[in-house]
Amino acid sequence: MKLYANENIPLRLVLELRSIGHDVMTTFESGKAGQAIPDDAVLEFATLQRRVVVTLNRRHFVKLHLEQVPHAGIMVCSVDFDYAALARRINAALLEDMTQQLVRVNRPSF
Repeated sequence: MKLYANENIPLRLVLELRSIGHDVMTTFESGKAGQAIPDDAVLEFATLQRRVVVTLNRRHFVKLHLEQVPHAGIMVCSVDFDYAALARRINAALLEDMTQQLVRVNRPSF
């Protein structure tokens, strides 16, 4: 799956997602790091690239989804420092067609 890792996604998670076969572009790789780009512009860029946004910024991206802003998919994740486990949960939660889909990936509760 083609993913766009928002600036708050740790590089270790990006590497885990790549190791299980995902095409992940980071904000750094896109030349957009450290520019305080608004979330709607992040979503628009990812959509133009046909990439699903993966973010820890749950509140703002859920709001954009509810406003029916066009997108190629949004995955909002809970913070989890077990990056391999989080990558597996993201992988399991991806839908075949993520267009206009909002998927929540939560840390398991024990």
